[in-house]
Amino acid sequence: MAIKRMDNVLIVVDDLDAVIAFFVELGMELEGTGPVEGRWVERIIGLDDVRQDVAMLRIPNAPGRIELVKFHQPKPIRPEPRDAPANTLGIRRIMFAVDDIEDVVARLRPHGAELVGTVEQYENIFRLCYVRGPEDIVVGLAEELG
Repeated sequence: MAIKRMDNVLIVVDDLDAVIAFFVELGMELEGTGPVEGRWVERIIGLDDVRQDVAMLRIPNAPGRIELVKFHQPKPIRPEPRDAPANTLGIRRIMFAVDDIEDVVARLRPHGAELVGTVEQYENIFRLCYVRGPEDIVVGLAEELG
């Protein structure tokens, strides 16, 4: 048996609308939103009395999705520290290839995005940076050179 694809990455958020707007500005498309609850989801995720709203975003004309979830019940738990540094265990960022890194950063700033460090060039191959957006979500941006 072989893995077929990576279907999506789940991000639990508190402000679903703000995070949707951030990823739409980045260039993703909103596939849909809706409530999810019931014993079937409770059995899958191992929590009782689940009430949540889910939004699915996709990369246009490419594989890859982000699933956003806002839990109404049970209440979400915030990790510590809130703005965890890059060496914190666990998933730290999602990386996207972009056409123009400066343009993307400028478009994301009105949505609360801030550079984690600086935009840097790796040899003559990429320009790279990390951006911290709403809910302290970190996305990496990579602009291929040449």
